[in-house]
Amino acid sequence: MTTESRDSMKRTGCGAGTAEAGGKTLRLVALDLACIRGGRRVFLGLSFAVGAGEALVVTGPNGAGKSSLLRLVAGLVRIGDGRLSLEGGDAELSIAEQAHYLGHQDALKLSLSVRENLLFWTSFLGGVAAAAEGALSAVGLADLAALPAAYLSAGQRRRLSLARLIAVKRPLWLLDEPTSALDAAAQAMLADLMGRHLAGGGLILAATHGPLGLDGAKELRLGQGGE
Repeated sequence: MTTESRDSMKRTGCGAGTAEAGGKTLRLVALDLACIRGGRRVFLGLSFAVGAGEALVVTGPNGAGKSSLLRLVAGLVRIGDGRLSLEGGDAELSIAEQAHYLGHQDALKLSLSVRENLLFWTSFLGGVAAAAEGALSAVGLADLAALPAAYLSAGQRRRLSLARLIAVKRPLWLLDEPTSALDAAAQAMLADLMGRHLAGGGLILAATHGPLGLDGAKELRLGQGGE
């Protein structure tokens, strides 16, 4: 199948915010990927490429393997077969260390404040604390910075998770249903953030059931299988 037209560690903070490393333009390339989970084939023979300034939207019915694909690229699921590479990336870093992965869960500690949650992730991902405040402002949570995350709505928690993308610059964004729980205004904010990331030469691989507001995005549609 082709396209038409580990957890992230602390080693990044390097100019990973652009799609160029050492003068090379980044390109995420998958060739004949296979994913097997629980002894069951999720997908087989999957190939695609995403270049600097490009977004690839992964679509398909529930159980088609969209989430599994993003987790595979993020290094959270083992590659069953095939090859996955980030051409032009930092050879000393894994793909996961040059990517942000935003999954279904918001990965927040509810007893910590909004600011403390983002500061934790900023430090863990190798960023600098000063960037956290600007990221909170960008997602509209600056006025709630001292509030425990337990008191946030589902949409606000999602926005706090999105703030990680801004606080720590990494070229590859892996987004699994990023608009989940977001209202219309927050979806527009996300579309603007994604547009800015692409304009700066970033790459986006996103799984979704609905529109993301990304003009010119390519689509990779998966068939039957299992997530």
